[in-house]
Amino acid sequence: MAMFGKAKEQYEFVKKAKEIQKKLRNEIVEAEKGMVKVKMNGEMKVQSVEILTDEVDDVKQLEKDIKETMDNVTEKAQKVAQSMMKDVMGGMGGGMPF
Repeated sequence: MAMFGKAKEQYEFVKKAKEIQKKLRNEIVEAEKGMVKVKMNGEMKVQSVEILTDEVDDVKQLEKDIKETMDNVTEKAQKVAQSMMKDVMGGMGGGMPF
C-alpha cells in the first residue's frame, strides 16, 4: 500500500512542477543598467534587449552595461524560480534545501 502512496506523491510533484514551469514561462523580470534594459522570463529566456539611447559613443561601456544587466536579470529570474520551487518542495514534505 505504501508503494501507491509514493506513486501518488510523485504524480502530484510532477503535476506541480509542470504548473510551476508554465508560471515561470509567463513571469517576466527586468533589469536596467546604464544604456541597457533587458527583460527575461522565469525560464531564463531573454524576452527583449533595449538600448536606451540613439547614439553610442562608448562601445566598451555599452558592452559592460549589457553584461552587467544580463547578470542582474538572470539573478532575478533565478530567484523567482527558486521561490516557486521552494513553495512546491515545502508542500511536498521533501525538505529539499533551496
